Amino acid sequence: MAMTMTGEFMLPADKATVWARLNDAATLQAAIPGCESLEKTSDTEFAAVVKVKIGPVSARFKGKVRLTDIDAPNSYRIVGEGEGGVAGFAKGGATVRLAEVEGGGTRLGYEVEAQVGGKIAQLGARLVDGTAKKLAAEFFDNFAKALGGG
Repeated sequence: MAMTMTGEFMLPADKATVWARLNDAATLQAAIPGCESLEKTSDTEFAAVVKVKIGPVSARFKGKVRLTDIDAPNSYRIVGEGEGGVAGFAKGGATVRLAEVEGGGTRLGYEVEAQVGGKIAQLGARLVDGTAKKLAAEFFDNFAKALGGG
């Protein structure tokens, strides 16, 4: 099952700070809902374990994330995949763009495309999309708090 999601989020910090924190494993681990571990394995790669509940299905996903098309401190592409055992798999990517906002702060724009399979895909697009949007909102709220806002 394929899904897409786009959005913008205003963050209470300058672009250089937001960029640095988007590349910091400790900040990301604290911001990602259900993240049990996030380890930077190279300058452009992370290994993660994330526990997620989608409807009646709970799963612990183990995966890898790679950063590509890096244009510091403006944008990058995140490409990743994770295995959740019998619950299924998820893979996909996101383009993230940062822009300074007049008067302070940074606008983060994102475009996500993902594929999910297994039991998770059987739950239906509405439930999966709703959960993805909820998790994205939680991530950005947590990330804004880590930057000193929210």
